[in-house]
Amino acid sequence: MKFADVLRRLDAYPRTLDDFSVRTVGGAAVTIISSSIISLLIFLECLNYMRPTLTEELFVDTTRNHKLRINLDVTLHNLACNYISLDAMDSSGDTHLRVDHDVFKHRLDLDGEPLKETPIKEIVAVSPPNKNSTCGSCYGAEHNATHCCNTCEDVLDAYRIRKWNMQVDKIEQCKGKYKRTDEDAFKEGCRIQGHLEVNRMAGSFHFAPGKSFSIRQFHIHDFQFTNVKLSHTINHLSFGEKIEFAKTHPLDGLRVNVEESKSEMFNYYLKIVPTLYERHSDGKPIYTNQFSVTRHRKDLTDRERGMPGIFFSYELSPLMVKYAERHVSFGHFATNCCSIIGGVFTVAGILAVVLNNSLEAIQRKLEVGKLS
Repeated sequence: MKFADVLRRLDAYPRTLDDFSVRTVGGAAVTIISSSIISLLIFLECLNYMRPTLTEELFVDTTRNHKLRINLDVTLHNLACNYISLDAMDSSGDTHLRVDHDVFKHRLDLDGEPLKETPIKEIVAVSPPNKNSTCGSCYGAEHNATHCCNTCEDVLDAYRIRKWNMQVDKIEQCKGKYKRTDEDAFKEGCRIQGHLEVNRMAGSFHFAPGKSFSIRQFHIHDFQFTNVKLSHTINHLSFGEKIEFAKTHPLDGLRVNVEESKSEMFNYYLKIVPTLYERHSDGKPIYTNQFSVTRHRKDLTDRERGMPGIFFSYELSPLMVKYAERHVSFGHFATNCCSIIGGVFTVAGILAVVLNNSLEAIQRKLEVGKLS
């Protein structure tokens, strides 16, 4: 027996002679439909192979030495920039008054249009060091003989601690400042943009009218009006880089309107979930944060305790979410393509046999006249 004859016996796909094969219209229809389905499924499989898939994991956050970056863009429609203070604090007791580093204020008119004659200016959080060796007078409010008041803010803080009234126009350090009256506070709007970097722990930050200062661990804002309209729009708020598919910016575009002559306290309670995003393109991890929001609004016109302002309180979850882009391997892609071709052709063959047998049975009955 020749070797070729041995190989022929192993042929699992024997060819049928053309004389014994019957081609039907139904079989052609099944072939066209099955070929179309195979082409469509393989095309979708190619798209899935070329496009990375996103996997999600949840584990305990063990990262260290990461500062929490707060990106903010908030518009207050009825309060001038000179009368808005941005303060931040954390649960460790680290309080930062007038946090303005990397934060810019842009003056707006009451229609929300920017005042072009006034450029965006960066507001410094603390006064620069005094290069002059002289010690400025505190006008009787100094704590001791070495206490110096070289800036207007130093004099104001010293008088507030003493709980004394002060005539600003008679203070040398304050000349040229505070020329506006409190009535000017409601003639403009203000857009606050920038970012803060704070300790990675629970804390809060807020926008409130008046200059802020602390007396015996009490946080106080100096503002004379009781009714402050705080209509505002949160253009953007995130804690890290923005990721489109994740909930890193759920408050974007939120607008809150306040009725005329009505003071309210707005509280936003944020639950922050640390998030790690690994892109397949460069493999560089991106640390950001998602957050959920609970809002509360308190009316202060009925002698309710509180201070008019916009308050954001946040706390961090101990769990971290990891998103990673993964590409399907070529072996998996080839296996899926073979499964599609084999499976569709098998099912199509079964349907073709059933269809042909049904048509032949109906035709035989028609020939003998038994089908009414």
